[in-house]
Amino acid sequence: MASFFATCSRGLEPILARELTALGADAVAAGRGGVRFDGEPVIVYRASLWLRTAVRILRPVLEARVRTPDELYDAVRSIDWSQFMTPGHTLAVDCNVRDSGITHSQYAARRVKDAICDQFRDRLGVRPSVDTDRPAIGLNLHVSRDEAVLSLDASWDSLHKRGYRPVQSRAPLNEALAAGLLMHLGYDGSCPLADPLCGSGTFPIEAAWIATKRPPGLTRQWFGFYGWPDFDRGLWSAVKDEARRGVLSAPPFPVVGSDERTDAVEFSRGNARAAGVGHAVTFARADVRHARPPAGPPGWVVCNPPYGERLGDEEQLAPLYRTIGEVVHDFWPGWRLAIFTASPWLAKRVPWKATGSTEFFNGGLACRLWIFDPR
Repeated sequence: MASFFATCSRGLEPILARELTALGADAVAAGRGGVRFDGEPVIVYRASLWLRTAVRILRPVLEARVRTPDELYDAVRSIDWSQFMTPGHTLAVDCNVRDSGITHSQYAARRVKDAICDQFRDRLGVRPSVDTDRPAIGLNLHVSRDEAVLSLDASWDSLHKRGYRPVQSRAPLNEALAAGLLMHLGYDGSCPLADPLCGSGTFPIEAAWIATKRPPGLTRQWFGFYGWPDFDRGLWSAVKDEARRGVLSAPPFPVVGSDERTDAVEFSRGNARAAGVGHAVTFARADVRHARPPAGPPGWVVCNPPYGERLGDEEQLAPLYRTIGEVVHDFWPGWRLAIFTASPWLAKRVPWKATGSTEFFNGGLACRLWIFDPR
């Protein structure tokens, strides 16, 4: 059994912890920016395949107090790297440092690579090569207040990159964050869901994946753990095959999105097709004032309206927030409304009192998910 750490956007830690517990992880403990857990090798495969809110899955191999690049080099070289790789493996190091004697992340990453390569050269006369794009062994170095944690990176490319949105729209909603917000609302596909400001379609697509029990890593082409010496290809295939058998052909209830911009609707449709749910999500061009509910019982209206970036923007956007609230109240009887925004002032322009709000971070920006229930 080994120990791992799954990273996530701040605010999603409790949701990620529940995901890991449901997957059978042991010793699950939520922290700041991620969740620690233990498990056998299969937990890495299940987590990589199923986690909707995680960004990376890391396996720490070194924790040490270091104040200089030389101390970092010595600490890394003290590890027997032959248990994790061979000279034939390619290598890369991703690094971030803050509030430490070590101030240059690129130089710190280079010292880690030097320590590993020098050990192999001295022992075997050969050294691994570097591949920063798709390394066989990817390493993640985090140094905070002189405490260094070096980990094997089971993901390498961020898990929020689902593969269905190759072109990043302006100020996009992170896919993992979108899924986490839906899960925070308790959405599991057992009611309809609509986004009347769908943009690139992230909320409806993630909702369709949740509703059809489709794991976000099912069609991903590559994970960092593929290069690990103990990678069990047969076990990984079995985990994926089991997941495929559980995928539903369509959501039990409608998942819809709309936007006033034709290009946004077409973009959303293309993303849904790339996600394998083009048949499961309905997108339409409609001004928010004319958005109407799909057939069936009430559900959730979820949206991420613009919140303004310059002085004066909030005043111009206030009518939009008021309109969203009025439309849901007047034409969506029984539906609940959730608005994700960085502006509390704009959220309060919705013409009824919120029943609750929770803070989440979109990148480094503090936002809140506001819940309204006009029923």
